[in-house]
Amino acid sequence: MKQRIITGVIAAALFLPIVIFGGFPFIIVTYILATVGLFELLRMKGMSPLSFAGGAGFAALWLLLVPARYGSEWLSSGAVKFGVLAALAFLLLVGTVVTKNALTFDEAAFIVLAVLYVGVGFFCFGAIRLAGLPYLIYALFVIWATDIGAYFFGRAFGRRKLWPEISPKKTIEGAIGGIGSAVVVAAVYEWAAGPFGSLGAAVGIALLLSIFGQLGDLVESAFKRHYGVKDSGAILPGHGGILDRFDSLLFVLPLLYIFIEAVR
Repeated sequence: MKQRIITGVIAAALFLPIVIFGGFPFIIVTYILATVGLFELLRMKGMSPLSFAGGAGFAALWLLLVPARYGSEWLSSGAVKFGVLAALAFLLLVGTVVTKNALTFDEAAFIVLAVLYVGVGFFCFGAIRLAGLPYLIYALFVIWATDIGAYFFGRAFGRRKLWPEISPKKTIEGAIGGIGSAVVVAAVYEWAAGPFGSLGAAVGIALLLSIFGQLGDLVESAFKRHYGVKDSGAILPGHGGILDRFDSLLFVLPLLYIFIEAVR
């Protein structure tokens, strides 16, 4: 626990100033985080990042991450990003033929899904920061409140297992406590900063984001259980890998981005 706290404090001290400053440094950090995240998925699958499929995956990921403010209009449009994913899928399918199934269909499908999972989540990470710092802070507060609330409520009141086959320590009581904590924090933040201009909207969105965040956590747990690893990586001592820290956000950010675009 001590190592976990020390790592968390150091990471926050390095990361939060970049989030607040935004701009090009934030985009660079987003690229680094996403690249490490895809590397961790490939490592879990046992695929080499230097392989043809791995290289194609990273190239597609980097194109997906190009934000509207820094990319030309054609590269930053949604249609082109869909085209990048489609091109990746067809390229890898051709690769299964050229390599005579040395690159299997399962591996090709894994790369496409991994790029979609990591790429869309981290693209929305950058897009929400460009939309406004208060929105991104809101997302971070909701996720942190969910995690902390679920932990303490689970320890104090947890009796019924949420999904023992996937994550044995999580409880229904903890999940409900996490949602309640997120709603309270969102209400306070909306009162203080007012990113949505409506208490009802802030609370309602927080409710959905907290649920989706916990689903994202379970998805990452399912990945690790399927591939027989304890953590996605070891880059953050006491915390694991990048995906271990961003699993909830990768589910939450696309949903929040949709809400932001709908109200702007």
